[in-house]
Order: sequence, then structure tokens, then C-alpha cells
Amino acid sequence: MARTAPIDTATEAATPIRGTRTVRPRTHRSVPPHHSTPRTIVVHPDADLTAQSVASRCVTELIERQSRTSPLHVAVTGGGLGLAIWPALAAHPALGAVDWTGVHLWFSDERFVPLDSPDRNDRAVLKVMSRLGLPPANLHRVPGPDTVRNVTAAAKAYAADLAAWADPTRDDVAAPWFALSILGIGPDGHVASLFPGQPTRRSGTVVPISDSPKPPAQRVSFTRRVLMRSDEVWFIAAGEPKAGAIGRALAGDDPACTPAAGLHGATRTYWFIDAALAQALWQRTGADCPCPDCDIPPRTDKEN
Repeated sequence: MARTAPIDTATEAATPIRGTRTVRPRTHRSVPPHHSTPRTIVVHPDADLTAQSVASRCVTELIERQSRTSPLHVAVTGGGLGLAIWPALAAHPALGAVDWTGVHLWFSDERFVPLDSPDRNDRAVLKVMSRLGLPPANLHRVPGPDTVRNVTAAAKAYAADLAAWADPTRDDVAAPWFALSILGIGPDGHVASLFPGQPTRRSGTVVPISDSPKPPAQRVSFTRRVLMRSDEVWFIAAGEPKAGAIGRALAGDDPACTPAAGLHGATRTYWFIDAALAQALWQRTGADCPCPDCDIPPRTDKEN
């Protein structure tokens, strides 16, 4: 079983446990002070194993949920780890137990580039579609400049696609309810294509981005409202450079400064990170690692 330990939420930042190659992934659970749903941080030895673990957990989650309901809507992301999930998922031994005809995949953001561009987030899914058995109609792609006149038209078209799958018995939001939303986070704290310093978009479902600080400048993104329209939200990240942004997000920073801050699932939020990021993160929080066999000495620069 994964090791668990308490988190002192009074520090306003969760303290993940460091993972090593000789132990199983370790888990922290807490109820953060900023919302009422539990938050779990799971640490894996490296980025590759993090992607493989998320892929495996995704298969298990889909199998379990399909025993209760169908169809399932899942929102996915790009980025290094987000793209690495798909080959790992396609190679999973239990892949055949998932009924992919009952799964709809959506993209929380997409670059406004032609549909055949290798820079698109959906290319990783397209490469494994046939192996998954995912019907083309269940892959909801954001239009590109080869199919619509501009990025605003692409956002409107994607919003209309979301609205077509809305559940009016749940609420009046023009989008489906997601069983799972997988999100990456950038070193600056951006999530999907919502970047620091941009206007906080709380209304609507999809927004066109014309001034992304990360190329390409034009993108289409879910709004915060839709990013949290999910039973579970899974953040995936690896590497020390993201420690600052994740620390701010966990501490409940202003979303205008750290867009990932405050995002959570309706029932649970997971953070899947690697050991290098975990070590950098808890060192930043000023807390000692609670793991009894950790080889990192306690901090000596904390105030008494």
C-alpha cells in the first residue's frame, strides 16, 4: 500500500512525500483550507513512471465508472507528461476492458494550428485511436485555421460542441459533466491556456486566446468554470522548475497570478508529481519531510 501521512494544512501548502526508486509511490491526503473536497498528492520516482502510473490509474478509473454509468466524458491536456500518457495507456494490459465507444475525449486547450499539425495536443490521441478502439466521433477536436476563419470562430464551434452534450437535468451550464479532467501546469502556473496576467475568465465555457505568452499565440481554452466541471481533477507535473508555481497553487494564490490555484474536482483533486519536484516543493514550504526513512535532513533555516 502507498504510504500515507498527515499534512499540516495550517502551513497553507501541502507537503508531498519524496519518492525513490526503491519504494512504492507515496501518498499524502489532506482537505485544503480553500475548498471542501479532499486533495491527494502522489509522488513517483520520475517523470516516466508518473506518466505510466496516471495512464494505469486512468484505465482503472474508466473501468470502474463504466460499471455505473455511460457515456463518460474525459478532458485531457497537452504538455510533456500529458502527451506521454497516451502511449502508456495504449500499452496497458487491461486496455481491452474499457469500452471506448462509451468514452468521449475533450481537450481543455488546443493550439490554433491546422488539424494535421504535429504541434496539436490531439495528435498524441490520434496516434493510438485505433488501438484504443475510440470512435472518431468520440474524439472532440478543436477546429483549426484550415476549417474555420479565425480563433474566435474555433472557440465558438467548440463551445457549441460542448453544449450539444450538456446535461440539462444537472444545471444550466452548456457543457457535459466530466468524470475526469487531467491538467498540466506550467512553471509560471498556467493551466490549459489560461496564463498569469490575463483577465480571469469565469463565465462561458470556451475562450479564444490571441496573446498567449507561449507560442503559438492563438489558442482555444476551457474557462475555469469548465476546468472544474469534473468529478475528479488530476494535475500532472514533473521537474524542480515547477515547484514554485505548484507551491503557490496549493497555497491558494490569486488565480490571476497562478491560474492553477483554486482549481479542484467536485469530489477529489489529485496531484501526480515526480520525486525531484516533490523534494523541491516541500523544501520551499519550510516543512520537514514526514517520511520516516527520508534521506533528506530536516531544514535548519526555519524560524522557531
